[in-house]
Amino acid sequence: LPGVTVKMAVASTSGGVGRSNSCSSLSMEFLEGLTEIAELQEAYSKLCSEEEEVEVELETLIGQQSSLDSKMVALHRMGPNLQLIEGDAKQLAGMITFTCNLAENVSSKVRQLDLAKNRIYQAIQRADDILDLKFCTDGVQTALRNEDYEQAAAHIHRYLSLDKSVIELSRQGKEANIIDANLNLLQEAEQRLRVIVAEKFDVAITEGDLPQVERFFKIFPLLGLHEEGLSKFSEYLCKQIANKAEENLQLALSTEMSDRRAAVTFADTLTLLFEGIARIVETHQPIVETYYGPGRLYTLIKYLQVECDQQAEKVVDKFIQQRDYHRKFQRVQNSMMRSLTMDKIEPRELDTILAEVTLMNARAELYLRFIKRRITADFEVCDALASEEVKQDHQKALDKLCNLCLLSRNMQELIGYYITMEEYFMREMVNKAVAMDVCEKGQLTSSMVDDVFFIVKKCIGRALASSNIDCLCAMINHSTTLLESDFREVLYNKLRMGFPATTFQDIQRGVTSAVNIMHSSLQQGKFDTKGIESTDEAKQSFLVTLNNVEMCSENLLTLKKTLESDCTKLFSQGLGAELAQAKIDSCLSDLAAVSNKFKDLLQEGLAELNTTAIKPQIKPWITGFLSISHNIEEEEFNDYEANDPWVQQFILNLEQLMTEFKVGLSQVIYDSLTSLMTSLIAIELEKVVLKSTFSRLGGLQFDKELRSLIAYLTSVITWTIRDKFARLSQMATILNLERVTEILDYWGQNSGPLTWRLTPAEVRQVLALRNDFRSEDIKRLRL
Repeated sequence: LPGVTVKMAVASTSGGVGRSNSCSSLSMEFLEGLTEIAELQEAYSKLCSEEEEVEVELETLIGQQSSLDSKMVALHRMGPNLQLIEGDAKQLAGMITFTCNLAENVSSKVRQLDLAKNRIYQAIQRADDILDLKFCTDGVQTALRNEDYEQAAAHIHRYLSLDKSVIELSRQGKEANIIDANLNLLQEAEQRLRVIVAEKFDVAITEGDLPQVERFFKIFPLLGLHEEGLSKFSEYLCKQIANKAEENLQLALSTEMSDRRAAVTFADTLTLLFEGIARIVETHQPIVETYYGPGRLYTLIKYLQVECDQQAEKVVDKFIQQRDYHRKFQRVQNSMMRSLTMDKIEPRELDTILAEVTLMNARAELYLRFIKRRITADFEVCDALASEEVKQDHQKALDKLCNLCLLSRNMQELIGYYITMEEYFMREMVNKAVAMDVCEKGQLTSSMVDDVFFIVKKCIGRALASSNIDCLCAMINHSTTLLESDFREVLYNKLRMGFPATTFQDIQRGVTSAVNIMHSSLQQGKFDTKGIESTDEAKQSFLVTLNNVEMCSENLLTLKKTLESDCTKLFSQGLGAELAQAKIDSCLSDLAAVSNKFKDLLQEGLAELNTTAIKPQIKPWITGFLSISHNIEEEEFNDYEANDPWVQQFILNLEQLMTEFKVGLSQVIYDSLTSLMTSLIAIELEKVVLKSTFSRLGGLQFDKELRSLIAYLTSVITWTIRDKFARLSQMATILNLERVTEILDYWGQNSGPLTWRLTPAEVRQVLALRNDFRSEDIKRLRL
């Protein structure tokens, strides 16, 4: 097969030249071993396909020859540049190596210099300390001989400030004996100076020599005796406080009852005690901060507070004894628990003593706030770099000092008694105000409303003046309970008696009992007016009670606003926190709730008045509408126009009826009553209209009557009433239609801005009132 041989040679050649690392898949050994024609033809086909692939690859490579040539030229051009870069890189690496070696040499020398420097500093420090030790030894001895204790203390303070490790190193050198001798001398001088300063300080205290006391007080911290200095100085200050407090207490006990300040003499005594301590703190705080450092003021005040507690307790005990405080509290408690009338204490006896208690507590609260501010400011300085745990410890110590001191506990005990006594005072005075209630002629309200709220404001104001939030909350709660339960019950019982109808009104309504009263009076030859007078009084009482209820509701809201303003001022002075604010808000919200309960009571009273006095009068007047025919012709219509048959008389009756209420009720209540009356008129008039029959002119007459009535009511009421008469106005519109289908011009999409209040069934019902409208036409309407 010569063709096969040629193809194999070409394939072999092309595979060797054009295909890198590739050859035919059929080896020569395999081809030589083939003997069958079919196998040879298959091998030939495969070799032909491989040859075609090789030719394609050769053509591709030949096509890329120009691109490869240009790239090779570019590479040849870059050769010199790459050699330059290689040289520069080697030069840069050499420079970096040189710099690194240089830096390492310099840094090692710097470390050596730094080590030498530190050793020099240590040597200088050691030399300075040795010199200071020698200087302090000589200086303290000289100062002690000259009694210059401040200078001696300064030398001791310098000695105590020396680095002990340096001194120990010095003692290991050649000068160990000299240093030991100096140290012994300084230690002896320190002990000697401590004794001298303590003795001199005690002598100065005994002699009352304040300059010398302050002089030696400043020396204690130089000797490291901070606590001892503060303790001794506090002891001296406490003696001064005790002497002055005892003197003030004796003056208070000797005060004449006629003296202008006799009622608050113990409060004044406490005030003098607190002012004296505050003055001491203000005077000596700079000394303590300067010589003892920040954070030490707390220690001084802690000692002073112990003395303050003792002296304040003496004043409180004398107050309890002189004012008979506990016995009065016991009498009050017995009266409240057993409701005894015997041995009942007169509320006025408690007035002055309660005012003095609140003043005492207010002064104590003011003093404690002053102390708290001073200590807090001092702690802030020393806690600037302290941990959070230290800050919390300081805060706990401060809270304990202010809240758990004996003064605070004594005041809490007094306030505890005060709250019970103030509640008793308030209840008794309110009961008296109710019992002595009078209503002067021309006044809308009676005296007890102003009296009761004056008493409540006085009691709450007194609790507010105590600057004790818990006390204030307790009194607000007691006041709320008193007004909500007791006082509201008084007004409720008065309203329960109802608004009576007069004898004349009973006659007009044809009441038989009233006629019998008249007949029996006439038979005796006189008319008994006692019943009328008592009825008038009952009427006046009911109207005044309504005014009282409305005034109570308004007064409660005014009281709430006033207390909110006062409490805001109280909190702005630094009293209370978020918890206290929440307590106050809760109590004040209860006041608003009680105000709403008085409003509810007012609505009940108005409903009673409307039912008793308005409705029985208005219903017959409106029923009179049925006696006037509205199925009229033109002649009757003209007659009605000249001589109105119903509405003018109805308006006149209304005006006469409401005159009494306009004079006897406040404007707010009168407006509410007229609103109820208007609603009643609209409802009742709608009922009688639906019972009437109308002609075309009768509908027009009704429209005129309705417009006159609405115009009158609008003139006597401060707000619009058209909404109440909307249904009646729409009924009048329907009754004025010329034909049944005309309603479609006003209904549905044609209604425009008009909102129909009548349902389709009610529209048909009103149309049926017209005697000239056929029922068939009405039924055919699609509404």
